Amino acid sequence: MTRQRSVLMFCLLLVLLASVSVWPLAAQGDCNFVGEAVIGVIAPLTGDIPRVGQSTVEAAEMATDERNAACGLQINGENYEVIIVVEDNESKAESSVAAATKLIVDDEVIAIIGPQSSKQAVPTGQVANDRETPMISPWSTNPDTTFDRPWVFRAAFLDPFQGPVVAGFAASEFGATNVAVLYDIASDYPKGLAENFRDAAEELGMEVVAFESFTTGDTDFSSQLTNIIAQSPDVIFTPQYYNEVPLIVQQARALGFEGPILGSDSWGTPDLLALCGDACEGLFFSTHYAPDIATDVAQTFINAYEELYGAKPDDVAALTYDSFQLLFRAVEDAQSLERAAIRDGLANIDLYEGVTGAMSFDEQGDPTKCAVIIQIHEGAFTYYDSACPAGFPPEDM
Repeated sequence: MTRQRSVLMFCLLLVLLASVSVWPLAAQGDCNFVGEAVIGVIAPLTGDIPRVGQSTVEAAEMATDERNAACGLQINGENYEVIIVVEDNESKAESSVAAATKLIVDDEVIAIIGPQSSKQAVPTGQVANDRETPMISPWSTNPDTTFDRPWVFRAAFLDPFQGPVVAGFAASEFGATNVAVLYDIASDYPKGLAENFRDAAEELGMEVVAFESFTTGDTDFSSQLTNIIAQSPDVIFTPQYYNEVPLIVQQARALGFEGPILGSDSWGTPDLLALCGDACEGLFFSTHYAPDIATDVAQTFINAYEELYGAKPDDVAALTYDSFQLLFRAVEDAQSLERAAIRDGLANIDLYEGVTGAMSFDEQGDPTKCAVIIQIHEGAFTYYDSACPAGFPPEDM
């Protein structure tokens, strides 16, 4: 086991360190590195969603190792070794802000990849923007992460796109005329997406018969679900994380709800399958890519990831890998390790084809890209359908 992998396992399994530096493996051949390009990574290694942190670091390791094996970043004919410094945000906003400040001030990173969840990405984006450091959030879908922040970018589609995708699917797939929503009111991601879904459902002519909320850390949803079930909704939408979904689904079934329960990209971590079991069989959620219909670019990534880690990559890993590739491209396009030049390089990326599909970027640093609908079928995440913005991807891409 390499030193890099040992550090990761120590951090994830023993949960003893608040932060950890991860070094890349040695490059193949003599690259004659003349310097280093230090990149910060902020991930939830501890807290409520550690599997997200594990996927983040695994993808970061892989992207870094691959790049250094190809002699790192080439700038003005010279090779720079990529170094990543990983900070644990403990799934907390305040820890994420502190981690970003450390990375920018003490570690002097050229850019930050992460945080993942919007609850941490929104406040951390303000720090990165104020300190004029490029930041790419792989997984955050809340518009506030990038809004009016020219130094902040993302690799994921936005909730104002995802909400209508799921609402439209509820109408087309199930003929839903009335829907209910259950969400965490204290977390930016589910709150924003719940509102986007509600608004889209109403625009499609559906009645939102219940809009129930809870607070982060709650585990008993029986009161909210009882209120929801009393309204006889055709569909329940719950945009919660993989650790909460099994409890919600199992409690809904125990209370007698037999209809469809729909989710969002926060469902896509494999741990959900083990935690939810048969209760989640047949359910649907929207997300960023589907391994079983992978493009050549995605299949190359999936095969390499499986060889390294013994499991298929989830959407967090895929988006993190894409974020690193976008950053590498920006650095080499800019031919500079200066933060301002890298920011400009990111802003100037027009079209990009990554693991999670084709994407183009607007003036906010947000990508236009397709979503996929996944069904949980025979205990696995299985591609079911796609939803793309009008006119995207371009025919010549």
